[in-house]
Amino acid sequence: MAKRDYYEVLGVQKNASKDDIKKAYRKLAIQYHPDKNPGNKTAEDKFKEATEAYEILGDEQRKAAYDQFGFAGVEGMSGGQDFSQTFRGFEDIFGDFSSVFDTFFGGGGRRSSGGGVRQGANLRYDIEIPFKDAVFGTKVEIQYTRNTSCPTCKGTGAEGGSGKKVCPVCQGSGQVRHSQGFFSVASTCHNCHGEGYIIEKPCHDCGGGGTQRKRQKIVVTIPAGVENGKRVAIPRQGDAGPGGGPPGDLYVFIRIKPHEFFERQDLDLYCAVPVSITQVALGAEIHVTTLEGKTLKVKIPPGTTNGKLLRIRDEGVPSGSRRGSFWIKLVVQIPAKLSRRGRELLEEFSRTEGEDDSPKPIPLSAMGEQ
Repeated sequence: MAKRDYYEVLGVQKNASKDDIKKAYRKLAIQYHPDKNPGNKTAEDKFKEATEAYEILGDEQRKAAYDQFGFAGVEGMSGGQDFSQTFRGFEDIFGDFSSVFDTFFGGGGRRSSGGGVRQGANLRYDIEIPFKDAVFGTKVEIQYTRNTSCPTCKGTGAEGGSGKKVCPVCQGSGQVRHSQGFFSVASTCHNCHGEGYIIEKPCHDCGGGGTQRKRQKIVVTIPAGVENGKRVAIPRQGDAGPGGGPPGDLYVFIRIKPHEFFERQDLDLYCAVPVSITQVALGAEIHVTTLEGKTLKVKIPPGTTNGKLLRIRDEGVPSGSRRGSFWIKLVVQIPAKLSRRGRELLEEFSRTEGEDDSPKPIPLSAMGEQ
């Protein structure tokens, strides 16, 4: 897409004064500023276009070259500035949107103040718990290291009796501004490191930081039914905030050890138990032990097939007022070695019931129902 004439972009005549050009740019910059038009690509492009036009027309030497030779006269005169990078983050140029008005109209807008109380960092702790504890819940004691508020200065960072004073360089704002032509660029104050204040006499125990490293123990409650990879949030057990700020949170991430005999799907528990040929053929009652150690009497219907799932309601994973099911998979065990009498009985059974030596395939849909 061809560039538009810079005068057309700003909406001014070729004989417009420097002040008129600046006013025209101010109006467009406020109208199309990305902070005022979040996610609006058209507005961002117009802002870039207006700024490029002002960079040329707002400078007498560049303006003269443009008036005489057009775009060819100012090619390479913008200092190699990449506008797509310049305006990707406008905070590098204007700070927040309120500072646009400070820059344009000589101040009077709200200044951001440094030294505000900040919350401490959140912390992460990873634990691995047994399968059974994840199903029924448990309490786990953990140890970890965190920044705690210094007891000597109570988190202020200042020696007893002394205090803080406003940074003389940034006057408490935490930032210093440098004018670069029309723009005002803000950077972190080097004297107070953005805090907005300096400590006259730092605490001898924490060195003025207001925090100390401490090893602590806490008991974490793992809720029943917690899933693998989930986290438990413990408020205010993260790092203490600088300058007496509130602490962050501790997030305990949970990994669950696999069980030898039990598996889980959502709120349902599964296990497999071996049964004999006669138990599934004739029907039987067996005793199955659940994950929590309860013994259940389970009835096997006559003619049950291998792999059949039997459902026991309300014996699965608890979750609030409800609980999942316990599924028992029957696995028919074929004896590897038969006694003489056992072999005689099976041979008699085969002769009595008959055997199909030319079986037909079973539909896959029927296989899925077993």
